[in-house]
Order: sequence, then structure tokens, then C-alpha cells
Amino acid sequence: MDRADLISSITTYELLPLFDTDESPYLLDVRDVDEVAEWQIPGIHNIPLDALEERIDDVPRDEHLVVICAKGTRATQGAEILARHGLASRVLEGGMGAWASTYDLVEGEFAGATVVQLRRRGKGCLSYVVGAGTRAVVIDPSRELGQYLDVARKHGWTITHVLDTHLHADHLSGARELAAESGAALWLNPADPFRFPYEPLVDGKSIELKPGVDLRISSVSVPGHTEGSTMYQLDEHAIFTGDTLFLESVGRPDLADEAEAFAHHLYESLHQRILPLSGEITVFPAHFGPSVEVHAHEFVARDLESLRHELAALALDEDDFVAWAVANVKDRPGNYKEIVRINAGEVDLDAEDVDLEVGPNRCAIA
Repeated sequence: MDRADLISSITTYELLPLFDTDESPYLLDVRDVDEVAEWQIPGIHNIPLDALEERIDDVPRDEHLVVICAKGTRATQGAEILARHGLASRVLEGGMGAWASTYDLVEGEFAGATVVQLRRRGKGCLSYVVGAGTRAVVIDPSRELGQYLDVARKHGWTITHVLDTHLHADHLSGARELAAESGAALWLNPADPFRFPYEPLVDGKSIELKPGVDLRISSVSVPGHTEGSTMYQLDEHAIFTGDTLFLESVGRPDLADEAEAFAHHLYESLHQRILPLSGEITVFPAHFGPSVEVHAHEFVARDLESLRHELAALALDEDDFVAWAVANVKDRPGNYKEIVRINAGEVDLDAEDVDLEVGPNRCAIA
């Protein structure tokens, strides 16, 4: 067989459905060790490109091999090395850069509404389309607007409102663009320093999706991660907590350089606004970290009672919580100051800025 016949390609969208199946491939990442430590697809096996030839016996011959690098060049070189040794492989097109913008979705029914969770796998970003009847609301959209427009079109919904849970620091928000594209109202919390037109949120305000089904502004201010962090609630069944409460931790309080003060605010928000809720309510966060397993057809979400028992930080008193939070914030999101300036409307977005958000999210306390 010609060596070229042993090399093919695969897109991230072709790869994603293979996870958790009998066809799940062997992911061979040929980036350098420090690159992989920084950001990786769960389950990869790392053999740097310059060590691949001498470690060729470490590569299994009875697996479906997918070779990964940052953008595809080194993966192609790795596939050529494998081919010289008679190993067939597929190169991941676009590498980790493409993985950063790969989505899948899950949907289910809550309180008379349909919740569609869009998972941006490479960034650990979660956004939502919540709809009922003919109307829908989008929460924390990214800049891939087609994802949300397609969901609305599929369900026969008109997007009436676009919301962010807070001023994001790890990824570029698509809220302004989506509101403009769809004609929806843009609702944001004025406690965060947005510098463009929007409708300011107030506690208790709600959006009627259809008679008897409302998305309520549960807490217009749950400060801690940012001063304008906000939650949205569907009856007593679902709550969208943004970066205040995750499945594996809580939001980091240090990105405004006031870690101790914000940690006190975060403690109050958790204990006054979230933990008193029914344990049966489902928590839908805005992010997930590498310790959270993501499976097809399953929400990245948990009931609040489970989180009460599993997250040790929620059982700490205020002084201990603040000490823990301040001591454990590190490795801030890459380019976060520039991302905040763009999301706040301080500077305009240009074509080169999309590379600012490549890499993992770091919005939780480690």
C-alpha cells in the first residue's frame, strides 16, 4: 500500500460523535509536553513529534489513530512518520484551533420550556437557548451566531431576548451581535461596565416565553466573580448560574484585582442567593473544567443537592472560604484583559482578535 493511502483527515465534527462509542479513536497528540499540559482534548496520548520516530513502538497497531497538533502541520508530519512504519492514521483538520470552536448540544424539558445546552468542547463554554411556544431567550452566546439561529429555526422560535450572565473574561461574547442579527432585546447587568446600548436588568424582572412559562431574573446581582454576575431561573426547576457556581468549583474572584473583597461577595451570593434554593433545582453553569466528564446526550448540569454534598468549599464558613478562594486563584485566562475590554465595548473587535480566546477557560477556582 502506498504511504499516502495510509493518511487521511478527519474534522472535529466527525470526531466528536465517535467519543463514548466502540469506534472511539486513539488520540495521538504530537505537540510538545508543555503545550499539552496547558490545553488538551480529554483522553489524548502525548508523544511529541520529535520523539515519535524513536517511540514508534509505543503507538498501538490495533487502534484507529487520530493525530493532533495545534493547527494541523505537525500532525501531518506525524502521520507521515506513522505511515513509514505501516500505520494508518487520520489528521485532525485545524488541530486544537478547530477544536476550540466545536459544538454539540443537548436538550430537555424544564418547567414547560425546552432548554438547549450548546457545549463548546474545546473552551469548556456552555450557552443556552431556552424556548417555549414561539419565543426563545439565548444565554451567554459565543460569536458563532449560526449555532443559536439554527436552534431557533429548528424549533420554530423567534429569539426575543439575548442575555449574558456577566462580563466574560475568557471568551468573546456574541451577545451584541446576536441581538443585532435577530432583532432581539439585549439585557445586561449595569453593575458590570458595559459601554454600549442595552436594557438594564432589575431584580424580579421576567421574560414570558408563553403563558405560564417565564424565565425570571432570579438574582440581578450575585457579585463575586464579577460585580454584575446574574442568574436566571425557570420556576423551581432550573437555574443558570453563569460563573458563580460550577459543577466542580465556584467562580474565581480575582480578575478585577480585588480578590479578597470579591471573595466575600462571592460567599454571600452563594449562601444568600443559591444555597437556600430547593436541592432539586438543576444547576446549569456557564463553563466546565477538565475534571468534568462530558457525554453525548447528557446535560453538563447537576442538581443543587448533589453540589452541596460534593463541593467542600460550600461547607466552609466565610473566613475559611475567603482564605481558600484567595489562596487558590492562579493561572488567569489568557488575554483576559483584552477580552474584557472587547466584551465591555471599550475597544472594537477586529478579525485578528478571534485568536485571543484559543486555550482553556480558567474561570473557576482550582
